[in-house]
Amino acid sequence: MRSTLRNDLIELFSQAGSEFISGQKISDALGCSRTAVWKHIEELRKEGYEVEAVRRKGYRLIKKPGKLSESEIRFGLKTEVMGQHLFYHDVLSSTQKKAHELANDNAPEGTLVVADKQTAGRGRMSRVWHSQEGTGIWMSLILRPDIPLQKTPQLTLLAAVAVVQGIEEATGLQTDIKWPNDILIHGKKAVGILTEMQAEEDRVRSVIIGTGINVNQEADDFPEELKETATSLSQAAGEKIDRASVMQHILLSFEKRYRDYLAHGFTPIKLLWESYALGIGSELRARTLNGTFYGKALGIDEEGVLLLETKEGIKKIYSADIEMGSL
Repeated sequence: MRSTLRNDLIELFSQAGSEFISGQKISDALGCSRTAVWKHIEELRKEGYEVEAVRRKGYRLIKKPGKLSESEIRFGLKTEVMGQHLFYHDVLSSTQKKAHELANDNAPEGTLVVADKQTAGRGRMSRVWHSQEGTGIWMSLILRPDIPLQKTPQLTLLAAVAVVQGIEEATGLQTDIKWPNDILIHGKKAVGILTEMQAEEDRVRSVIIGTGINVNQEADDFPEELKETATSLSQAAGEKIDRASVMQHILLSFEKRYRDYLAHGFTPIKLLWESYALGIGSELRARTLNGTFYGKALGIDEEGVLLLETKEGIKKIYSADIEMGSL
């Protein structure tokens, strides 16, 4: 079955919800014969979709497959741009690397790369990101914003807000942001965000936002050195989480926040980010390449830079590892 027809059929079922769709309506919508409709339905069944067929009523979707797939991600995706150009892989070395290649080949804004497993996933400062199959969300999103180079770090904070909101809407879980873009649950890291830019001279060509989310890992799935500091959504929720649903909610939230940002600037994002942030008003330690600084976190400025009140005055923190608690 051609991918476009499959996607159109999935969209029809998504819009219908629990209602039946007649074979004739599907035929008209897809521009194919009733016999072809039946063949397309059979292809979906082979992918793990449970489709009920009732004479004189038509078809309706009863159950989706549990495995992550392109069809699973598209089913129920309500965005207009984000994720509509989708590249799904069972295994990739890195979704970020693949997104860079697609961006160089002029992939449109909103192009999303997703892998069920990464063999060379990485986080900030080239740290290894453990991304085994069947457990998490490993994705990279291509943006093409018309903004000055110096404003691109703001998109990292925007992404953090979108992830927090998307997780809450999909699962009901409350999460926190640790500057600039780590997402924590009860003090343990569940999400990492890596933002990279392609630019020439003073123009942004693309911004690629990579997101790694621990969704259905159990405690024993984490390496020994991470067991005390990492967690997953399912550990916090006490039940298995639908990865496609989380992804869809995050993409929709991102699309809304991104439109707000392009229309109204960074201020609305800044206020949202600070409302989810840990440590505002508290003492913390910021380890930077230029030294370690201690002070009270005052918030972020209009560029998204962390403001730290130290004994020597206000220090602007552009990149750092942040430690909170007793110093």
